[in-house]
Amino acid sequence: MQKCSAVIIGVGPEQGLGASLASYFAAQGLHVFIAGRSEDKLQRVAEKIRLQGGSVTSVIADATVEHDVTHLFQMAQLEGNRIDIAAYNVDSNISSPLLETDAETFTKLWQQNCLGAFFFGKEAVKTMLSNQKGTLFFTGATASLRAKPPFTGFAAAKAGLRALAQGMAREFSPLGIHVVHTIIDGVIDGERARNQFPDTVKAKGKGGLLQLEAIAETYWAIHNQHPSAWTHELDLRPFKEPF
Repeated sequence: MQKCSAVIIGVGPEQGLGASLASYFAAQGLHVFIAGRSEDKLQRVAEKIRLQGGSVTSVIADATVEHDVTHLFQMAQLEGNRIDIAAYNVDSNISSPLLETDAETFTKLWQQNCLGAFFFGKEAVKTMLSNQKGTLFFTGATASLRAKPPFTGFAAAKAGLRALAQGMAREFSPLGIHVVHTIIDGVIDGERARNQFPDTVKAKGKGGLLQLEAIAETYWAIHNQHPSAWTHELDLRPFKEPF
C-alpha cells in the first residue's frame, strides 16, 4: 500500500516556513521529504519532527540544479510513496537598487525564485499524474504582484513564479492536479526576520506578524478543498497589515 507523502524544498531554520510546513504535514500522518542546501539545518528539522512522532527523510538539494530536483523526487518514490503535496518554498531576496544590480545578482534571483520552481513543478506533476491527484504549492510574496525598489530584481523573479503557477494550473487542473500560488503579504514571525530585521519585527508589534503554524494550517486546508471549489491563488497577511 502506498504511503501518503509530502515533498518540501526550501527547508532552512527550525523557525521557518519550510520547516513548519514539514512539521504540520507530518503531524497529519504524511511522510515528509525535506530538502535544502544545508545538511545541518535539515538534520535539526528532521530530528524535531521525529521527536514529535513524525516520519521524515532529509535530502540535500539545490533547487536551481535540475539534477538535484530530479534526484529528490526519485528518492521520494523509491519506497512506493504517493506524493500528495509538493511545496516550493524557496524565497531568496536581495536588496539591490536597479543601477547597482548586476547581471549575476539578477540571474541568481531568477534562478532561485523562478527557474527552480519550474524544475520542481515539472517533477511534481510527473509524479502526481499517475494518480491524477495532488496539490502543488508555490510560495510567493507581495512582490509577486507589484515591484518596489530596491527589490525590483526579486519582484521580476516572483512575477515569473506567479505566471508559472497560473500556466500550470490551467494546464493540469483538468487532470486532477491542484496548483496553488500563495502570496505572503507581510513579515513571517520566524528566525530569518528576527535575525535580519529585528527593528521591523519590533515595529510590527503584537499581531503584526504572520505566524508559521497559521500559514501551515491554511496550506493544509487548501489541500483538502473539494475539486469543485479549488483556490488557485490567495494572499495571506496579518489583520493589521496595510494593503
